[in-house]
Amino acid sequence: MKWLRISTALTGIAACSFMLAQVAPHAREAGALLSAQDDPAALSELKLDALLRQNDRLVQDNIEAALAAGDADLADSFVALARDRNIALPDDLLNRVSDAVKEENSTRHFAKQFATGLVTGNADDVASLSGTVAGDLFVIGDIRDVVREGKRLAMGEDTDHLVLGLATAGLAVTAVTYVSVGGAAPVRAGLTLVKDARKVGRLGEGLAAWAGRSAREVVDTPMLQNAVAKGSVFRPGETASAIKAAFRAEKAGALVRLGKDVTRVAEKTGTRGAMDTLRIAEGPKDVARAARLAEAQGGKTRAIMKLLGRGALLLVGGMFDLALWLFGAALTLFGLLSSIKAATERLTQAWCDRRRARRLRRAQAAAEAALADGALTA
Repeated sequence: MKWLRISTALTGIAACSFMLAQVAPHAREAGALLSAQDDPAALSELKLDALLRQNDRLVQDNIEAALAAGDADLADSFVALARDRNIALPDDLLNRVSDAVKEENSTRHFAKQFATGLVTGNADDVASLSGTVAGDLFVIGDIRDVVREGKRLAMGEDTDHLVLGLATAGLAVTAVTYVSVGGAAPVRAGLTLVKDARKVGRLGEGLAAWAGRSAREVVDTPMLQNAVAKGSVFRPGETASAIKAAFRAEKAGALVRLGKDVTRVAEKTGTRGAMDTLRIAEGPKDVARAARLAEAQGGKTRAIMKLLGRGALLLVGGMFDLALWLFGAALTLFGLLSSIKAATERLTQAWCDRRRARRLRRAQAAAEAALADGALTA
């Protein structure tokens, strides 16, 4: 029975050791992810490590897909990621990416996209954003948007309150930009990007809902309706002044912070990177995290967000699974230590029992010898 108990403890040690060897890598990874959940740069690095281990052609396949979609900027972002991760890429693929980037940055392409952004107010890359921001700085774009959405509001038609609020806020920020000689230009560009993302359907539902509520708060609707009724695109100065009067600057703090964060992303990743962020963000905190990620990862950010989505910014789901790995490792470790303790105690007890039995046998043998000597003497 004694040796059965010892065998059971030793079997427990072997079983728990085997289980701990299987669980420990997952628990270590889970612990690292949980500790990095407030650091987008560290979190994305850990998730990339796990993702790239599963597929060594992932980067190359995404470069091919980006080139096929005509997105040279994204392809170049993946090249930067491959370079950082020491992932070898074929020379012909690198040459194709280089040629595509040169074409996208050519003077002819820039001029075309600039004109498109200026006229339509929609931005898709750096050139078109430059045109859009130029139009908004000259108040043309914002007046156009306010007048269009304001008339819909006055007539009881479906109104995009977000575009209306952003355009109204943009007019007020534009005035500050002029007064500060460009000091508020980053906010101006960020608000324009959010507005453009909304127009082309690239604004995430959660962020759109939050921005819509914030935009409603910064607009005095009756005053704006009166300004729109009397305003005209052909009288930009007079119309802009009337619209700005309907803007509640004290309510615009959250929108201004959003504009600044979007601009921080755009400065490091380009316009399309900012658009990607606005598409996956569920709220202003996500955009702030994306700004921190962009400042840490630079040109690789678009590739990272393409691979990880919103998971590049924070732990999306899986918290229970991560906690379960840690709990499983802790439980297995407890089982191992308990088995070691039990085996040690039982082996020690067996050794003590054996020594005690040996002493008893010696004492008994000595007593028997003494009795025998006494009998012989008698």
